[in-house]
Amino acid sequence: MAFDRYLAICHPLHYPNIMTGHLCTKLVIICWVCGFLWFLIPIILISQMPFCGPNIIDHVVCDPGPLFALACVSAPKTQLLCYTLSSLVIFGNFLFILGSYTLVLLAVLRMPSANGRRKAFSTCGSHLAVVSLFYGSLMVMYVSPGLGHSAGMQKVATLFYAMVTPLFNPLIYSLRNKEIKAALRKVLGSFNTI
Repeated sequence: MAFDRYLAICHPLHYPNIMTGHLCTKLVIICWVCGFLWFLIPIILISQMPFCGPNIIDHVVCDPGPLFALACVSAPKTQLLCYTLSSLVIFGNFLFILGSYTLVLLAVLRMPSANGRRKAFSTCGSHLAVVSLFYGSLMVMYVSPGLGHSAGMQKVATLFYAMVTPLFNPLIYSLRNKEIKAALRKVLGSFNTI
């Protein structure tokens, strides 16, 4: 979306020629293939570790952290590899998005019309809100593993990025719609009268 917004705002006349269905398909395929292949080595290394005990993962999903807690032996190199790859993926994507929006911001600030600036900020604001929610919780979980988060904190952060962010997506994106804003004001106004 950041790349799409960048093209739409910074290169509006070239947008239809660049952002074709073929390019979108390529981008999706690249994301899926890289997403599956990026963590293949850590998955293989973790699956080779000896596990002891009840083998019950005390977590919402099967993340590397809880798996390392179940292992019989310490594997600092595998842990470092997992957290390094996670950090590269998270920060790489986050920096790409940040770079795209920096270019968008610079282009928007050069716009002569205040109405055009407002529309551009409105278009990008909802995506930035979702990105902040998602990447903020991801960084807490996967980029700072050495902080010794409690199991409860890990579960809350995982639920936040896996459930809360997708739950708020429709609400955040629909707040750009005037009818939705009016309905929300009406509902919130009725709560104030109770």
